Amino acid sequence: MKYLILFLVLVGGYASAHQFTPTYPELVTSHIAGVKKAEMVLYNTRKDIKYYAIGVFDSEWNKVRFASENKLIRLDHLERKYVTVYISDKDLKKVKYICSKSKILLTAKEPSIVSSRICSKIK
Repeated sequence: MKYLILFLVLVGGYASAHQFTPTYPELVTSHIAGVKKAEMVLYNTRKDIKYYAIGVFDSEWNKVRFASENKLIRLDHLERKYVTVYISDKDLKKVKYICSKSKILLTAKEPSIVSSRICSKIK
């Protein structure tokens, strides 16, 4: 058993993910009547990924309608982008998570086999 654990530690791969903060965003009043917003920060720590998709979900992981400047965001390695997510007041009771997911390009020379999704839970 201890040899198996030692083997896994020595052979274990490197896992990399992006950052999507804050972890518990607050929905605050926006400049649009009947709409709340969450201000998020997306940071790319992955060299192999350049695109991220934004999504909003309820507690059962069903999609919830939202608006943003871009739902698909291009980020170079070590680049940071501020993202504002707008949610209508009628959908506020449903919203539970705001997520970002790395998108793997089929045309990449060395495609990544790991896609990462990071979610922030609404306060």
